[in-house]
Amino acid sequence: MGVTASVLAVDAGNSKTDVAVVAADGTVLGTARGGGFRPPAVGVEAAVDALEEAVERAMGRARAAAGVTAVSHVSACLANADLPVEEERLAAALHARAWGATVEVRNDTFAILRAGVAEPRGVAVVCGAGINCVGMCPDGRTARFPALGRLSGDWGGGWALAEEALWHAARAEDGRGAPTALARTLPAHFGLGSMYALVEALHLGHVAAHRRHELSPVLFATAAAGDAVARALVDRLAEEVVLMAAVALTRLDLLDEETPVLLGGSVLAARHPRLDGRVRALLAERAPKSVPHVVAAPPVLGAALLGLDHADAPAGARSRLRAHFER
Repeated sequence: MGVTASVLAVDAGNSKTDVAVVAADGTVLGTARGGGFRPPAVGVEAAVDALEEAVERAMGRARAAAGVTAVSHVSACLANADLPVEEERLAAALHARAWGATVEVRNDTFAILRAGVAEPRGVAVVCGAGINCVGMCPDGRTARFPALGRLSGDWGGGWALAEEALWHAARAEDGRGAPTALARTLPAHFGLGSMYALVEALHLGHVAAHRRHELSPVLFATAAAGDAVARALVDRLAEEVVLMAAVALTRLDLLDEETPVLLGGSVLAARHPRLDGRVRALLAERAPKSVPHVVAAPPVLGAALLGLDHADAPAGARSRLRAHFER
C-alpha cells in the first residue's frame, strides 16, 4: 500500500513554477521546478498541462524517497489568479487532474505573504513585473486588489517603471520634457547612442519587446546617481507600495496593531536603497505599528505552509518545513 502525503504545494509564477510534496510532519519528500504559468496567453488547460510536468517529477521523487502514491490536499498559489472567479476556474481545472483529494487555489501573492509570517496574519506587497498586495487574518478574512494593471487602478512594477522611464527619456531628448540622464542611460544599455535609435529598435523589433524589463535596473541606477526624473519615479513607486499596504491594513482592522508587512518580488527584494528607505519611512508615518520585512524565502514555502494550515498541522511541522527551505 502506498503512502499518502499531506500537501502538494505549487507556487506558479509568470516565469517559473516550484512544486513540493510535504508530509504531515512537515518533511519535504520531493521537489521540482518547471516553466512559467500563463493562462491568459495559452489558455487554462495548456497552462495546467505545463504544471503537470513539474508535479509529476516532484511526485516521482517523493515516491522514490518515501513510497508516496497520493496526496491529501493541493495548495496552489498561482499567478494570474487575480479574481475569485479565476481562482474557482483554476481550482476546478486542478481538481480534474486528481492530484489530491482537495484543492485550494490562491493568487501567488499569498505564497509570499505566508512564507514571511509565523501565522497567517499580515500584509504583503509584491513588486516584480507588476504590483499586487494581499492581506490575511487567522479568522479567514482577506484583503486584496484585482491587480489587473491600469484597468484596475494599479501603477508600478518593473514593466511599468520601464515604460515610464522610456516615456520621460524620449520627451527629454526631443525637447517636450524635462532633461534627464535616462535619455542617455536607457539606450546605452542596448549599445545605442540615442533615444531615437532605441525607439526605432523597439518599434521595428530589433530589440525584442520583452527586453524592456531590463530597463528597470537602469532606472534605479540612474536614480542612485542623482537624476531628478529617475528619483521621482522611484519615489512614486514607494508611494504606491505604502498606499496599497495601508489600505489592506485598514480593511483588516490591523492599522493600529503591530502587524508584519512583507515586501517581495524582484524589485522590492533587490533592496534598492532609495526605494527601500522611502518605503520604510512612509510606512513609519502612515502605519507606524507595521513591521516591514523583505521576504527572502522561496514562495513555495508559503504555499506549503498554507497547505499545512488547511490540515491544522502542529507547530512542529511548520517549523520543520520552514527549516528545509530557509537553510
